[in-house]
Amino acid sequence: MIADSLRQEDQPPAYSSLEPAPSSAGPSDSKAPPNPYDSRAPVNPFDSPDNVIAEPHVPERLNKYSNGEDPFAFLSYFDTVFVIDDSGSMEGKSWKEAADVLRAITPICTAHDKDGIDLYFLNHKSDKNQPPKGKAPYGYYNIETPEEITEIFTSVRPYNGTPTGSRLRSILRPYVDGLPTPQDKFRNIDDVKPINIIVITDGAPSDDPDVVIGKYAKNLDKLDAPAHQVGIQFFQVGNLDGAAQALQRLDDLFGSTSDVRDMVDTVSWDANPLKPFRPKSLSADTILKVVLGAVIRRLDKLPAVNKA
Repeated sequence: MIADSLRQEDQPPAYSSLEPAPSSAGPSDSKAPPNPYDSRAPVNPFDSPDNVIAEPHVPERLNKYSNGEDPFAFLSYFDTVFVIDDSGSMEGKSWKEAADVLRAITPICTAHDKDGIDLYFLNHKSDKNQPPKGKAPYGYYNIETPEEITEIFTSVRPYNGTPTGSRLRSILRPYVDGLPTPQDKFRNIDDVKPINIIVITDGAPSDDPDVVIGKYAKNLDKLDAPAHQVGIQFFQVGNLDGAAQALQRLDDLFGSTSDVRDMVDTVSWDANPLKPFRPKSLSADTILKVVLGAVIRRLDKLPAVNKA
């Protein structure tokens, strides 16, 4: 969804106008635990010493995206897309957990973005084959209330495999293909609202999402798109064998420590059994803090203003 659908005052400023980040130099404390949401480090919520996910570290120049009065202000500047695994293994506890999380998170997103959220399933297709511009068909668009989530989940039954790559391709293709090129004299990529794609899944993909993500990472580089233009966050529910390893591989390939565009973050509850204080279930708070941490990390890579 492009930014010209928003009120002018709601649009983010040109990114070149952001103030330089203040220096973080200071005395080191080897005993202090690392801040898992420090924008200079990979997002790893399980490094937190508490059972509650820590608040992300937000540089002063990025306070408009998160501050004491509104920690999730960033939602106003991004479109939020949910992709729900509806494979057969999701039936039962994981299915209820996913529905509960979406019911909790929808009002928060709607309070910041009048367009609400978009929702897709890996297998199930809605009857909406004429989507809004820049969006994939067969989804549910502009969801604003928990009641809508309940109605949708009541009509969907988990079945079949986990075609994560196929669904991501269907979402990324119209969005990325619709972005303006650097040669476009009439449109600017900074005027296109970035998106966060939040995937909730319980198992390893049955196809190759790494190939899909790799392709569109290269396309975004060719378009000289900002680092935060597309973010994909994977959250694991349940503890199926191989799921955590599959998600970790995506993080290794496209995360903050990779050699390509940083556009993937993953959270697996059983990622590290040696850390006993990690959360044991998914929540709206966990999702939003992880997404915020990823957003701040990528925004913090923007070049500082040269005032010389």
